Amino acid sequence: MFEAVRYHDFSCGHRVYGHESKCSNLHGHNYRVHFYCRADKTDTVGRVIDFSDIKTRLAMWCEDNWDHKFLVWENDPLYPVLLACDPTVVGVPFNPTAENMAQHLVEVIGVQQMAGTGIMLHSVNIEETRKCSASFTL
Repeated sequence: MFEAVRYHDFSCGHRVYGHESKCSNLHGHNYRVHFYCRADKTDTVGRVIDFSDIKTRLAMWCEDNWDHKFLVWENDPLYPVLLACDPTVVGVPFNPTAENMAQHLVEVIGVQQMAGTGIMLHSVNIEETRKCSASFTL
């Protein structure tokens, strides 16, 4: 098994609904996300995937959909209020913890963006800060 890894930085806000401390408040992070792509074999050049393809398919998805946006769980009671106040609010089908964001990137976005390539996004690690990160791996 071969693996190629690329990271990407983006900034966005979120609120963790039900959090017992200050993360239930509106706040944001400068995220760093690592994309781990696997293949059974390399291509004719000797690569799992060109790093620029990871950028185009995965990093740019984060740029287009989450960068400088505010993620709110669609079931959060504040979601309709925040959406009415700010068009950068993005409703997501999960409570936007780093763990859930990583899972969504692997199971939904990775499947969509890597379809037909023979490459699998098998893991994502998201750093909220230099000290704190969460991962999801298939």
